[in-house]
Amino acid sequence: MESQNKQIKEYLDHGNKITSLDALEMFGCMRLASRINDLKKQGMRIGSKTVVAPNGKRYSQYYALSPEGNKNQMSLI
Repeated sequence: MESQNKQIKEYLDHGNKITSLDALEMFGCMRLASRINDLKKQGMRIGSKTVVAPNGKRYSQYYALSPEGNKNQMSLI
């Protein structure tokens, strides 16, 4: 099984956006903000925006700032 960091990096590198709920459902990741921080520390450029749901709840959505430019920038354990 691949690490959550690697799975999330590959997902973002393909131009996808991800939320905490997405990360939980797709990768079993309960701490997306921590994984995003790990990836940023390893050199990946990641942006975020706050989304407001119809019920007024706010959540973060993350995306790679330059999907093609991030490939091969970080090495994973």
